[in-house]
Amino acid sequence: MIRFSVNGQQQELDLETDMPLLWALRDGIGLTGTKYGCGQALCGACTVLVDGQPTRSCQIRLLDVAGRQITTIEGASGKVAEAVQQAWTRLDVPQCGYCQSGQVLAAISLLTENRRPTDADIDAALSGNLCRCATYARIRAAVHEAARALA
Repeated sequence: MIRFSVNGQQQELDLETDMPLLWALRDGIGLTGTKYGCGQALCGACTVLVDGQPTRSCQIRLLDVAGRQITTIEGASGKVAEAVQQAWTRLDVPQCGYCQSGQVLAAISLLTENRRPTDADIDAALSGNLCRCATYARIRAAVHEAARALA
């Protein structure tokens, strides 16, 4: 039995402890906003926040999140999350949208720690989150717009 918090709610799952968190979230809890992309922690589609830090859920074992706080796109809330989500919507960032839950969570983490990111800060924080549609310019613009809204 593994106990941890997901989006502010305590979870207790009786699953294999070496199961990737991604599958526990999707199949064990039913939270499908976290996407499977590459399965090798290279694309960022599976990004969630573990204790506030962007983490590839395809590569972290269920055992490794015992007692920790997990935030998925479904649970992203608060002032920073709202600013990011509103900027994403206003600037029509996604095309296909597949990578966006990971992109949004990485942006939330960045703006939680740095309310005045430079282009280089944004590129560094989101560099591991790939977008097949190449909306990187809109992603960067949305992060800047969210930062201005938080100022």
